[in-house]
Amino acid sequence: MLRGYRRVVVAFSGGVDSSVVAAACQRAGLDFVCAVTAQSPSVPAWQLETAVAVAAEIGIPHHVVQTKEVENFAYQRNDSNRCFYCKDTLYASISDLISKVVDDHEQDVTVVSGTNHDDLGDHRPGITAGNRRRVVAPLASLEFGKSKVRDLARYFGLSNHDLPAAPCLASRIAYGVEVTSKRLQQIEQAEVWLRNCGISECRVRLHPDGLARIEVPRNLLESVLQLDCEGQLLSQFQRLGFNFVTLDLEGFQSGKLNRAIVPLELPQPRKAKGISTSE
Repeated sequence: MLRGYRRVVVAFSGGVDSSVVAAACQRAGLDFVCAVTAQSPSVPAWQLETAVAVAAEIGIPHHVVQTKEVENFAYQRNDSNRCFYCKDTLYASISDLISKVVDDHEQDVTVVSGTNHDDLGDHRPGITAGNRRRVVAPLASLEFGKSKVRDLARYFGLSNHDLPAAPCLASRIAYGVEVTSKRLQQIEQAEVWLRNCGISECRVRLHPDGLARIEVPRNLLESVLQLDCEGQLLSQFQRLGFNFVTLDLEGFQSGKLNRAIVPLELPQPRKAKGISTSE
């Protein structure tokens, strides 16, 4: 499928999905291929470091672009379509980069994403942003879901084949609570602290009134409680600026905040510059 495109730019987070797409693009023998990763307060430092390392492992040329979605009021207000504004900003930044690094950039440059087929069943306004900017999602088009993508990652020998999903930090903030750089930093520091304490998979959700809700797989609930036998967890989270701390007894579930959403009307599409596709 990828060999049907002459020149490809991969929207590359360093996660398993986009890594499989990047590895496939690198092997497809295209005229031009590169990967682009966003750097912003909503991207954890470890995730950017992983993206840089995996891109080098794949051997694909890699660019890091500063995205400024946190400065966008529509993003800050954090309604149920926040992800649309984030991805739209990313694809606009990629378009700007294309104009700088690709000769004759107005023609035949395809942007591809790591969206997989399973992603299509959830509330994903970021996919809408990609569709409006004519971004191609090869994994979704070929109906490759999460399990198949991990099989491909192992087949390609990628070191991150078993890396847990890691959506942006803003996805931890309950809809309606304003997204700020300070809150994103709070969440990042809290999750880093938990991982350093041996909690390998976790989400720290931020709710109104400074309430932190910790989500971990059910088999790790006891480990989190043990951290607070002497008030260690509570004191650490209070130092980070949280007013209240709770542990979600239901356990970790990706996209749980989507239960409370009310979909809103998205802005009308506009033509993207420097991006085209043969589809």
